Amino acid sequence: MLALGMMSGTSLDGVDAALIDTDGESIAGFGRSAYRAYAGNEAGVLHAALGRWPGEDGVADAAVLSVAAHAALAAEFPEAGVIGFHGQTLAHDPGGRGTHQAGLGWELARRTGRPVVWDFRTEDVRRGGQGAPLAPFFHHALARWAVAAGQLEPAPVAFLNLGGVGNLTWTDPRVTQPEDACIAFDTGPANAPVNDFMRARRGVARDDGGALAAAGTPDEALIARFLEHPFFARRPPKSLDRDSFAGLLPAVGKASDADAAATLVHAAAAAVAAGLAWLPDRPAALLVCGGGRHNAALMAALAARSGARVQPVEAIGLDGDMIEAQAFGWLAVRVLRGLPTSGPGTTGAPGPVCGGRISVPPGLGLERGSR
Repeated sequence: MLALGMMSGTSLDGVDAALIDTDGESIAGFGRSAYRAYAGNEAGVLHAALGRWPGEDGVADAAVLSVAAHAALAAEFPEAGVIGFHGQTLAHDPGGRGTHQAGLGWELARRTGRPVVWDFRTEDVRRGGQGAPLAPFFHHALARWAVAAGQLEPAPVAFLNLGGVGNLTWTDPRVTQPEDACIAFDTGPANAPVNDFMRARRGVARDDGGALAAAGTPDEALIARFLEHPFFARRPPKSLDRDSFAGLLPAVGKASDADAAATLVHAAAAAVAAGLAWLPDRPAALLVCGGGRHNAALMAALAARSGARVQPVEAIGLDGDMIEAQAFGWLAVRVLRGLPTSGPGTTGAPGPVCGGRISVPPGLGLERGSR
């Protein structure tokens, strides 16, 4: 079926939407995509709610904004039969309070008149998993698609997503079922610290192209201390909240703008390099998706610190800006079919988990519900 996946990541820059033609296993084709940026006042609403849980100040406003932004963008895709709605992550604490994505799927279903699959992470956390990352099973489907298309050799490959947080997937496309073929985990902070720094220091959303970071010199002593954090010694699967390393910003507070940006970028790259040690084998190439691949300083730091060939996923015919949106369209179809969306190798759940709630709008002959 034709599914619309929608993603608003922890970079807090906007909403991605992408169509994908799939049965929740293979990929029949990729459709068109679109992006809706958050205006400055909208980004302010989301930033004000970060780290907060349902019922706390600002959360209701963030949820209303999330649904409204997604509904406006979904209206551009009337052909989609189902919507995969990730919502806006405000807090993630799988060992404690759980995970919180703002935005009610049943409200989006009502506003769009289409079934919505949402709340993808809660069930995994409830069963003892980390609830993240959730794109790895889709990365496996992408690898199988790329092998069939002659874009990849039939051998294990690594995908690196650089959003607010970085996450790494090692997958073997020769294995049919994703739950048997994936190892994945969050690597550490990626775009979030440098974006927050640019917002605070210069009043802009990001360091476009990594130009400021490229002009600076990273503080290697600070990066070495950063890598002493116990997260990096913990065996995967493991996941992070967007602000798990909030101490990075005050740590670069006395540095020049360029040196601070360079330090934050190199810290993200060093975290990825540390994560490679947990993979079954060291990949010859890192296929990079997400907004971080547009940061030339970050891509150069990755190559220097990992020793791997660092390539954007466009090298194998994919759209690196839309992979996470496509993933939630693909996952929505899997939920409709009752197929696993996560498992022991990706989130640490004790077994395969089909996460996600299904909400159907009034008038389709089914009760609004979830599973």
